[in-house]
Amino acid sequence: MSEKQDVLQENDEGAIRLVRTLLRSARHAAIATLAPNSGAPIATRVGLSTDHDGTPIILASALAAHTPALLADPRCSLLVGEPGKGDPLAHPRMTISAKSRQIARGTPEHARIEWRYLSHLPKAKLYAGLGDFSFFRLEPENARLNAGFGRAYQLAASEWLSLNPANDELAAAEQSAVDHMNKDHAAAIALYARYFAKTRDGSWRIAGIDADGFDIVDGDAVERIFFAAPLTSADDMHKTLVRMAGEARAGLQTSQSPA
Repeated sequence: MSEKQDVLQENDEGAIRLVRTLLRSARHAAIATLAPNSGAPIATRVGLSTDHDGTPIILASALAAHTPALLADPRCSLLVGEPGKGDPLAHPRMTISAKSRQIARGTPEHARIEWRYLSHLPKAKLYAGLGDFSFFRLEPENARLNAGFGRAYQLAASEWLSLNPANDELAAAEQSAVDHMNKDHAAAIALYARYFAKTRDGSWRIAGIDADGFDIVDGDAVERIFFAAPLTSADDMHKTLVRMAGEARAGLQTSQSPA
């Protein structure tokens, strides 16, 4: 075994969960592409969301350096992870190797991806409809995760993507479910935030739901909440959200009860 392989940790559920958390909760990333004429590397910042299976999604202007680069050569890599306080190298981050695919306008896929992207990044509504902007799926090949000093992993995309048979059904039901929860069940979302995300009170809303969990946002804050088990259907989505609200309510009441 080579020295490079020796430093890699054995992949486990914790590493997979961290990859999914970093990706689902990210709103931006650094993308590396190859300049069409010279082949020189280019690194730029992009807004970031995910498709239902966890594939990274970006929205790019034709004027951005990375757009002609992706159209000429789809190979790219994406760096995801917030540096946080203190030593930036002590915080988890990962690099995803991928090949880009431009999403054709006027297709059901484009409509689905556009809604999901704008739900996560609502400020992008200012320019998403302009003719020179395009969505790209960055089809991942692998992820190299650095979870902190001495904790390095390399995971094939199949290990961390949510390759769930119910993805299409969940995607079809997602927008109405999210709109309903945000309009009529703000109290339940507040319970999710306090109990499962262990975060502060605020004006939390659900930004997206997939087979493995859902994302809640309040301004620039994003929290990822995982389901105890992957969803199996749209009906399971509804039942799981109801059950989790009850679990959170009971758990918070118990924690606040006098000893």
